[in-house]
Amino acid sequence: MSAEVDAPRPHRVFFAIWPDAEAVSHLAALGHAMAGQGGRAMRPASLHLTLAFIGAVAAEKLAALRDVGAAVGGDAFELSLDRLGFWPQRGILWAGCRQPPSALRRLSERLDAGLAAAGFPLERPGGKSLVPHVTLARRVRCRELPRLETPIRWHVGGFALVESHLHPSAASYRTLAEFPLGAEA
Repeated sequence: MSAEVDAPRPHRVFFAIWPDAEAVSHLAALGHAMAGQGGRAMRPASLHLTLAFIGAVAAEKLAALRDVGAAVGGDAFELSLDRLGFWPQRGILWAGCRQPPSALRRLSERLDAGLAAAGFPLERPGGKSLVPHVTLARRVRCRELPRLETPIRWHVGGFALVESHLHPSAASYRTLAEFPLGAEA
């Protein structure tokens, strides 16, 4: 067998926050309502807020990523998604925060610093800071967005290291490690 066949496949990973069941229900309903003609609503099990996308890493580097996540720490917080957004170049409809909670910003900054110190470059468009959002639908055609009348809220008590597997129709996710956040001050 060739070395290419024997080489282990890299793991495509990211850090994320998973919404609770009630938030998933609201987000999924909103995604289905907004997908419209030709759009594709995200599956409820795939709804998440990405904190940091790492990309492809070798299996032997997963332990270092777990160590980074375990060292981040931070306080639990309430997240309120109170606006809809649309990225027309990719047809992505999303729900996000007008004003991200300070605990979320601190969590993101600590995670970014830990990843940089451990030698993991972040894959963010243009090197921008976190734009907290949950993708609701893809391939959407949207002329104007309705107002999100009722914010979608959930208690964030932790975050996770997640592996994604790309499939022709969608991605599937597997949680590799979970990291609890402390009680709110």
